[in-house]
Amino acid sequence: MASDNFLPTITRVTGLLRFIGLLNAAVWLGSTAFFTLVTEPALLSADMKHLLGQNNYPFFAGAITQVVARRFFVLQIVCASIALVHMLAAWLYLGKTLRRLNTSIVAGLFILALACALLIGPKIEQLHMAKFAKNQPADLADAAAKSLQLWLGLGRAVNFIILAGVTVYFVRIASVTGTPSPPRFVPPLKLGI
Repeated sequence: MASDNFLPTITRVTGLLRFIGLLNAAVWLGSTAFFTLVTEPALLSADMKHLLGQNNYPFFAGAITQVVARRFFVLQIVCASIALVHMLAAWLYLGKTLRRLNTSIVAGLFILALACALLIGPKIEQLHMAKFAKNQPADLADAAAKSLQLWLGLGRAVNFIILAGVTVYFVRIASVTGTPSPPRFVPPLKLGI
């Protein structure tokens, strides 16, 4: 009697876990592609320069980009956390084996997102403020501008690495969704108990 009620529950939970995993991966991939390929370039474009004006553009375009980037980094961390919890739930609840490559990709992306949020983003903001600070000696402003270009390049490179990683993760999770993975434990019925 208990087994009759147990099977539909497993099926529902399996479906829910698959849906959550795919939805999270889709949101993660879409937001990463949108920010990296559309939003950031648009905020630093000639159209933005025309909109803000020649005098305001250098400071405000960078400042606006940083505000958007901060929220993007939070979204990255949330999506990576959901992916890690999703894998853990599938492992614990459904007995699915953890796929080493998927786990490594998501853990690496989580670390990169944390690095962007806690290290790269704040450093870019600090250098941006130093570059445009009033009463700043010209040599310090120039040094800040050069350092800022390096950090911006690093940030863009990391964004493209994250985009590539999330794409690989999405393809892997989408292609494995329909295929059951082997269980961690052999059910007691197969042992003849």
